[in-house]
Amino acid sequence: MPKPSPRVRLAAVALTAALFGASAPVAYAAFDDPDPKAAASAPVRAVGKPYVKTELLFGTAKPNGGSPVTDKEYRAFVDEVVTPRFPAGLTVENAYGQYRDAHGKIEHERSYKLTLLYPKGEARTAGAKIEQIRATYNKRFAQESVARVDDNELVDF
Repeated sequence: MPKPSPRVRLAAVALTAALFGASAPVAYAAFDDPDPKAAASAPVRAVGKPYVKTELLFGTAKPNGGSPVTDKEYRAFVDEVVTPRFPAGLTVENAYGQYRDAHGKIEHERSYKLTLLYPKGEARTAGAKIEQIRATYNKRFAQESVARVDDNELVDF
């Protein structure tokens, strides 16, 4: 079988590209709402109740080159300090981060992200407990700080 000329190959490539390009909008159209006006006018029902989500970021590097906080030490901290204050539940994730310390040095470290969810009406009481957790971690593991991020959420269990 003779080899197609460069012009024929170029035409075949162009035709294939045109077919793929034309079919992409059709493929995505299958996922679109068939009646966009109905979707725009339909009320959006928020699911859940008002909660506050607090994320705490715990670094593990100790100053002056001390050995980092171990998984065992952190789990004990959660069991002894966090769980009694938030027995309804929490989530711990392993993380890696960096920050600029008090001396201007950028520290890279393994860390933990702890997520707490609590009803918005309990925010004042929960906030005091969270500050106790942060202070205890700083003191126990010689940390400069524990980062805190608060956000309002709608939560359903």
